[in-house]
Amino acid sequence: MKGNEALAEAAIQAGCDAYFGYPITPQSEVLEYLAREIPKYSTKEHIRVVLQAESEIASINMVYGAAGAGFRVMTSSSSPGISLMQEGISYIAGAELPCLIVNVNRAGPGLGTIQPGQGDYFQATKGGGHGDYKLIVLAPSSVQEMADFVFLGFDLADKYRNPVMILSDGAIGQMMEKVTFGKYNVHKTEKPWATTGKPESRGRNYITSLHIQPEKLEVHNLKLIEKYKEIEKNEVRYEEIMTEDAEYIFVAYGLSARICHKAAIIAREKGIKAGMFRPVTLFPFPSKRLNELAETAKLFLTAELNSGQMVEDVRLAVNGKVNVEFYGRLGGMVPNPEEIVNKLENLISKENVS
Repeated sequence: MKGNEALAEAAIQAGCDAYFGYPITPQSEVLEYLAREIPKYSTKEHIRVVLQAESEIASINMVYGAAGAGFRVMTSSSSPGISLMQEGISYIAGAELPCLIVNVNRAGPGLGTIQPGQGDYFQATKGGGHGDYKLIVLAPSSVQEMADFVFLGFDLADKYRNPVMILSDGAIGQMMEKVTFGKYNVHKTEKPWATTGKPESRGRNYITSLHIQPEKLEVHNLKLIEKYKEIEKNEVRYEEIMTEDAEYIFVAYGLSARICHKAAIIAREKGIKAGMFRPVTLFPFPSKRLNELAETAKLFLTAELNSGQMVEDVRLAVNGKVNVEFYGRLGGMVPNPEEIVNKLENLISKENVS
């Protein structure tokens, strides 16, 4: 299956009640697949909705409404479309509504191109909208993970009452690989806060991110901060390959991690003790483990399809213990493993000279 199709099929199996979106390359297959397939699973007792909204702005606000009513809801888009959603995403985070947002990242800035990119890292991890908020951000590096992270994303969103973003890219969204779907039991999380109609047994539920009094808004912000700390404590995920004795470690996520995996193998064949570290969660970021690896590594080389974004978090994590270098390609250009190895060899040569 294509990555986008695997993601859409996973959404059906994960019990997605509603999808609201708008077409944009390279993720339009998500909407197309769901529009074709999800009506087959809709019944009179459980109507499942797929709606092409008039814009990305409309779709994210529909997500807000459906999430507020307690439904398992998602949207998907690509970079320019996700930018249009930022106000709504901030409202959703502020109102503590669980939902799944998928960004099949393409290269920019502006309209850019439909080729893959990773230039939306800052937007996803630092809060692309206004105010202090965080998304849980999952970064798949295979078609299998495009599917797996849908199940995980919905569950994390419900667990923490927080929006979750799957930050993929145009290559993984379009590539075809074998996918296995296991048996998944849809977790029906109780949502006593949802606006489902007021029974006599309780007061009214209100869904809002508006807190006019500064004292109340500060309390709300502090509550959010504590939630993000809990997420950082419990939900850090990463992958390590050949790091046990590695002197030089590639750090990459998504498509770049696939390339760096091969680069590490090539480097080993040349006698260079290289390994690869892949953050799976971009928030929460695996800073602690990177700091531990810096005790024994000589150098980190971060590879990204941008001008240098995640590298800043790697440097913060390492905290000056070792040098953290960067290699990036832009505009939809994708590096091959050999050029990343060449970059490492040049850095080692300079290191030996100095």
